[in-house]
Amino acid sequence: MSDVTEVAGIVLDDPLRRRIVTTVEQLGLPDCWIAAGFVRNAVWDHLHGYDTAAPVNDIDVVYFDTTDSAGGGGGRAAERTAEIRLAEWFPGLPFSVKNQARMHLRNGHDPYRSTADAVSWWPETCTAVGIANVNKPRILAPYGLSDLLRLVVRPTSGDPETTHLVRRRTLEKQWLQRWPKLTVETASADRPYPH
Repeated sequence: MSDVTEVAGIVLDDPLRRRIVTTVEQLGLPDCWIAAGFVRNAVWDHLHGYDTAAPVNDIDVVYFDTTDSAGGGGGRAAERTAEIRLAEWFPGLPFSVKNQARMHLRNGHDPYRSTADAVSWWPETCTAVGIANVNKPRILAPYGLSDLLRLVVRPTSGDPETTHLVRRRTLEKQWLQRWPKLTVETASADRPYPH
């Protein structure tokens, strides 16, 4: 079984997650993925043998649309519309919809080229993952899936700021308390994803 098949199977085996992926597809957003903890937590729960899913702080829906990428509040119309629709379909679930074509402005980077490019800047390799399409599942993983499946938390870059951020997030989010089999490695990802 390939890593992609394994991760897609784990995520889509959860009826709620499967319904969310199907519903997000109906939004019709370009280069759209449900990412970060939505995928990561499902895999970590599965690999720890947990029957109860970890609570989610937010469900990250990311997409890439250069026609709606203005800075400030100008690029938020489609995001807000999608969040309202998702809140109607899934009351009480915390959706965060972000057009990655404008997120470089907030992050102080050069413009991103795609959702995969934007996600590659996220702090941990195991968080830089996404899923789309229930019928023909696709996995977005700029750094591959090895760290995620091996329960490794690793910075996506070796700069001290990212390393510090990963350590802080691990503590604040209490990942090691929830998932004690995790290994936190402070060396950056040795992956060929270009920035």
